Amino acid sequence: MLSGILLVDKPAGPTSHGVVSATRKALGLKKVGHAGTLDPIASGLLTLGIGPGTKLLTYLVGADKRYLATIRLGQSSSTDDAEGELSRSASAEALEAISNDQIRAGLHAMVGSIDQVPSSVSAIKVDGKRAYDLARAGEEVVLKARPITIYGIDLVALRRSTDAIDIEVDVQCSSGTYIRAIARDLGDELGVGGHLTALRRTTVGPFEVPQACGVDDIHVERLLSLAQVAQMVMPAITVTNSQALELGHGKSIFLEAPAGAGKDDPVAAIDPSGRLVAIVSIESGRSRILVGFPAE
Repeated sequence: MLSGILLVDKPAGPTSHGVVSATRKALGLKKVGHAGTLDPIASGLLTLGIGPGTKLLTYLVGADKRYLATIRLGQSSSTDDAEGELSRSASAEALEAISNDQIRAGLHAMVGSIDQVPSSVSAIKVDGKRAYDLARAGEEVVLKARPITIYGIDLVALRRSTDAIDIEVDVQCSSGTYIRAIARDLGDELGVGGHLTALRRTTVGPFEVPQACGVDDIHVERLLSLAQVAQMVMPAITVTNSQALELGHGKSIFLEAPAGAGKDDPVAAIDPSGRLVAIVSIESGRSRILVGFPAE
């Protein structure tokens, strides 16, 4: 049974679902999923689960992310990005009055644990419907602020013209952070409006873009094994063949938790051959299966 995690460098243009479809076709199987959507205008790292690997995606969705983003100050957008209806153009005088230090200060003010209001065209559900569907249907969408953490925002480049200030930023953040909202909020703070014009996801948890393949280069040899990925995102222990057999039958067995693993923390149980048998939690020396993986 084909299984694993595939890292794909999505180009701008295709949807994340389009990359999933291309992967299904390239590998000749239907069971493919992804951990974390990228908008069509965005490029960068998509983490795909192949076969039983889809079960591991739960532990990748919440991973921290890193992005390179281009923000245009001087105009607001109905979608907080370049695909929306642009409005509120700032005057050349207003843009000229904004110093580089003010831009850096506005970015720095967002660093830390903050409450962020997601973009109205996010995939968040409101009364069972996606916010972006409601917004595109002309309905007013008001979303509640959500706690996120921005670990750092570095100003990489800044270009000025008479009608805009374009800045490129490197954002390190928790899962659930909306980069479009950062662009919107920075523009509002500076009083000139702002929206996202380009976005590239460079990192998901321990994975980086250089490890990924292109959409036209998807093949079996690019798959990372489930055991390899599990050991990168959670503590792991090696179980004996007999223990692996018991876990495979869904039994609770005696196991010693690895250092640093709490009673509710996921732990990867790996057999002597290097196969991921299950993800378990361990309390008082007793295992509880969270996810089981069939023998390949």
